Amino acid sequence: MTKVSEIEVVDDIDQRLMHQYAQGDHSAFEQLYLKHKGPLYRYFVRQIGDKTLAEDLYQETWGRVIKAATSYQSQAKFTTWLYRIAHNLLVDHVRALKPVDNFSELFTEEQDSDGLLPSDKHSPYADAEEQLKASLLKRCIVLLPQVQKEAFLLNIEMGFTAAVIAEIAGVGLEATKSRIRYANQALRECVSEKWQEQNDER
Repeated sequence: MTKVSEIEVVDDIDQRLMHQYAQGDHSAFEQLYLKHKGPLYRYFVRQIGDKTLAEDLYQETWGRVIKAATSYQSQAKFTTWLYRIAHNLLVDHVRALKPVDNFSELFTEEQDSDGLLPSDKHSPYADAEEQLKASLLKRCIVLLPQVQKEAFLLNIEMGFTAAVIAEIAGVGLEATKSRIRYANQALRECVSEKWQEQNDER
């Protein structure tokens, strides 16, 4: 099963839960909250790097979900709808988003093999090198333009397609694809440059 189909299955379940909550089933909302609270909170933290503001926006997002429950339409996928609310709150409340302060390792070996990060898996120091690359990646993500950073994180961490990200951000599909492409290109160049600088200093 692909990542996209898994998201679609989750959305089918979430849509049912949302309708159940709209009809007064509070346990349905509890299931939705427990399922999405971690990823949603990380979305805010990694966008703005301010945990206090992230907590405020996170709570406000759920508040808006509760208020809009009765008007939720089944044709809207829940995850897209949820992150659209979150995206709008970021736009409304944050004029100059701060750098990401906390960014954990997002990349599996499969993603690494696509060329985003330089790699030498045969080195006896591979683990230490991977940690260094993750640190360099974190520093490079901070330098991305905000729209590219958001598109990149939603694509890599959340597994959202470009079409879903376009709907969340309210922009065209081609513009979204360009943001993801430019983000990946910029990160490859940035990490490679900083990696070379580290090697030169050794």
